[in-house]
Parts: sequence; structure tokens; C-alpha cells
Amino acid sequence: MKILLAQQNYHIGNFAANSKRIIEAIDLGREKGADLVVFTELSVCGYPPRDFLEFEDFIRQCEASIQAISKHATDIAVIVGSPARNNVPEGKDLFNAAWFLYEGEVKAVVHKTLLPTYDVFDEYRYFEPADEWNIVEFKGKKIALTICEDIWNLGNNPLYRICPMDKLMLQHPDLMINISASPFDYDHDEDRKEIARLNVLKYKIPLLYCNAVGSQTEIVFDGGSLIYDGHGRLIKEMRYFEEDYELIDTENLNGNTSDDKREFLSESSNVQVKEDHVLDREMRVSKIADPSKIISYLTAPNNIRQIHDALIMGIRDYFTKMGFQKAILGSSGGIDSAVTLALACTALGKEQVRAILMPSPYSTSHSVSDAEQLSKALGNPYDIVPIKDIYESFLGTLTPIFKDLPFSIAEENIQSRTRGNLLMAIANKFGYILLNTSNKSELATGYGTLYGDMAGGLSVLGDLYKMQVYALAVYLNRNGEIIPSNIIDKAPSAELRPNQKDSDSLPDYRVLDKVLYQYIERRQGPKEIIAMGIEPELVNRVLKLVNSNEYKRNQFCPIIRVSSKAFGVGRRVPIVGKYLG
Repeated sequence: MKILLAQQNYHIGNFAANSKRIIEAIDLGREKGADLVVFTELSVCGYPPRDFLEFEDFIRQCEASIQAISKHATDIAVIVGSPARNNVPEGKDLFNAAWFLYEGEVKAVVHKTLLPTYDVFDEYRYFEPADEWNIVEFKGKKIALTICEDIWNLGNNPLYRICPMDKLMLQHPDLMINISASPFDYDHDEDRKEIARLNVLKYKIPLLYCNAVGSQTEIVFDGGSLIYDGHGRLIKEMRYFEEDYELIDTENLNGNTSDDKREFLSESSNVQVKEDHVLDREMRVSKIADPSKIISYLTAPNNIRQIHDALIMGIRDYFTKMGFQKAILGSSGGIDSAVTLALACTALGKEQVRAILMPSPYSTSHSVSDAEQLSKALGNPYDIVPIKDIYESFLGTLTPIFKDLPFSIAEENIQSRTRGNLLMAIANKFGYILLNTSNKSELATGYGTLYGDMAGGLSVLGDLYKMQVYALAVYLNRNGEIIPSNIIDKAPSAELRPNQKDSDSLPDYRVLDKVLYQYIERRQGPKEIIAMGIEPELVNRVLKLVNSNEYKRNQFCPIIRVSSKAFGVGRRVPIVGKYLG
């Protein structure tokens, strides 16, 4: 049997565009001689639809799309993802389902069993888990059809009590097909390949794994769909961060004998795991515990390359799916705005990205010249708008209230909020979307000004620690200098007071990022982090900063997610709390 995997980029709630893309892929499959075309999880409506699932009209449009697609599944079979109604009064009203279409009608509907409800996932909020498991028979083959999380329940500490594949193996399937919407983070592709391999080693039949691609607000789906033969050998790894199609003949997948398949239940379910993989409860928890290796891991070339590609897709899809075209940002001559500007020019085109240079009385001359040199190298339009007069006007207006109180953070933040006001005024006048340039180290510690440098419609670097931003700048210069070397080499500074340096307020970023990574990604407490050899006073101070600044992050814009634990929808902690505060 010939199967076409269709790794496509969908738009949540855009039923007409999604259906058109699906139908075009069905036609492509027909041209290539495919018997079956496989699409990804919730492909009809896009993933994750979240509270759209609570609208009856949304579900009706899903059903109408299924009917329209089924008319094209006549001489060729199709597997698509879409919600399905639960006709039993008890439980949630919907299932997350895979629809098997053939001969112009619905032949089977398979429900997802394991509903992830952690990090960015909220599926049990909307869906009822499956309570029956049946193979799908087609062209003389028995297909074990599962959905995303259904194949992840392996390892020594499984998150769920049921393994859907264990149930399906009782019916002796010939191959596994998994339709997925598995988000990107910079080490998750290896986790996916390991999980796929472990499923094949356990169940001894080939696996076709079709993953989503494209960015949906803050979540990036990187594709990388997989085909494994029955011996656990990777036959095909599809492209990352772009749409792709792959035709496979299942006769070439060398599955094992039916006797081997029957014996899987008598074997240990804990099949051998590669040494560099740790199967924990979520499989998304970062695995680097050694503090001496954290920075080298975060800035590893392969991780940075993937982060670069994910951010480009995140920016581009956010703008195109929202109907935006032009971006604006404040260009300070610092590393964060430089990297953001370079990424935006790649994603949107240099003509579509406008940089505004806003020197204050405390800005150094090289900051302006560095920012100008950057824009000239990139070829993007830029303007210089000094804020000295506006700043002094604010101070004059506030003098009767401020009186003779000494210079403080109030005067610093006036400068930042002045810049935010100017950027938003230009954005409103000319139809730009403001890109935020804050990084994860700053957001974690509250080193930013609400309604000032924390303003924006999209955060590009909000899930990158400062050391990763530096590594990304080096990567951007891999084929020649784009970001001036002085921007990379100089000490970081907000330049809101004379001779200011970030190090005046924060620990050295190489130390700070280690602490933040242990606390945010690995959820380690102060005792565990101190035991790694980091000064107790520094650890306690940093963790207090993180928790006491949750109110700022709660007001922040969407952040493109590239790590296993990003600020935003995937990290939910109280604003008002005493823990480590």
C-alpha cells in the first residue's frame, strides 16, 4: 500500500483555506499513485483551537469541512484530524478524533485516548478520552491509528494508566499511523525520534508519524515527520519548518512477523532507551542538570540553528495569519534589538521592517552609530528620533511633584515609556506591528519597564536567555558580518543613567542564566541550585526576582516559544504568592 504523508501549515479556524490545502494534497496523492493520504492532528480546524471548541458554529464548520473533504476521498483514502461529537451524555461533548474517509464517506472515526493537560496543552478542558480501541482495515492492511500523545506513554514513570497501542495490538495490526501536532522546542525533535523508535521496538511494526508544521501565535510546530520500518530503523525524516510531502510503499518497511507482534505483551514495556534520553513524566523537561554544561548546551550550534528557524517561522506566520505586513521596533544599538531586527528582516523582508533610533541624554554616541551601521547592513528603513526634549518636558511637568528628590528608577522609566509612546504612535499612524525585544533573562528578573520597553504585539526573544541571544547573533553573522562586532562585544546597558551597565542590577549573565534555567526549565528549588555550587545569596536573590515580577510578565505580549518551558500560556504561577518571594 502506498501512503502519502502530508505535513502542512494550517490556520486556526480558517476552514476554507485548510480544506483547500487538504484537497490539493489529496489530488497530489492521487497523481503519485497513493492509496492513502495522511494529514495531521486537528488539521481541519488547526491546532490548538482552544475555546473556539466551545462554539457550536465552530464544530458545525468542522463537520461541514469533513463532508466537503470526503467528496474528494473517492478512489483514494484520507485520514484527517477534526473534533468529533460525543453522543453519550456523560463526559465532555467532544473527542479529538482522526477521521478515515474513503469512497466519498466516513468509514471510521478514531478517538484520542491520552489528552495532554500540561505546559501549553489543555486538551482535557475540551475533550473526552477514548474508551474503545479498534484498528482500521484498508487494502488488506490492519492500521493502528493513534493521535499524538497516544504513543508517548512509555518509560519508567508513565503519565497515563492506559497505553492505546497495547489495546490495539490485541487485534494484530500491520502498521502504526500517528497523526500529531507536536510543538517545537530546541531538544524535542530528538525526543520525538526516540519515542517513535521505542514504539517500533516495543510493538515490532512500522510507524508512520505525520506532524504539523507552522506557527500558531506563540507555539511553533516544526514538522519533521518520521517513517520507521519494523526493525526500528529511521527510513525518512521529513523537512523541518516547512511543508513537505513523502510517499512511502509499506511493502518496503520490512515489518516483523505476526508471531513477533503477538509476543510484545510478554516483554518488558521499558525497552532500551538511548543513554542521552530520559523518559520522564512529560518528556519535555530539559535534561541538562550539570551547571557547568548549561551554557554550552543552551548555545550549542544545532540548538541555535533550530531556534533561528523557529523564530523566523514564528514571526512570518504571526504576521501572515493575522493579515499584518509591516513591523516596527526600537533599535538601541544593543544586542537584543539588533538580533530582533535581523530576524524580522529575514522573516518579513527588509523593506517591511522599520527601525526607530531614539537616543536619550544618556545614550552613547556609538549606540546610535552601531544601530545605523546595522540598518545599513540589513538595508531596512530607519529614523532617528531623539527623546531629550520630550524627556525634559516630562521632568519639568513633574517637578512640582518630584520636588528635589534624587534621580531614581522613575526618571529612568520615563525615558523607556517615552520610547514606547513614540513607537506606538508611529505604529498606529502607519499600520505597523511593534516587535518587542526583551529577552528571557530580563523578563525573568523584571529587568524591563511596563508600557516602555516591554510594549509590543509580539515578543521575538522572550524565550531566549541572554547568552542564547549572543549565540544567535554569532549565527546570524555566519556568512559575513551583519550585526556589527561592537554590538556583540560591548557590555550590555539600558543607558538610562550615566555609565549604566546591566551588571549594576543583575548578576553576570553566564551565572544568571544557569540559575534561571535550573529554576524555570528544570523546576529546581533553591537548595538544589545552591548544591550545584552557586552562591546562596545570589540564588535566593534571583529566585525572589523571578517570583516577584510575575505581575509584569502577566501583562506581556505573546512570546514565540522555543524552549521546554516558556513564559506565557505554558507557565502558570500565581501573581500574588509568598513562595520564595
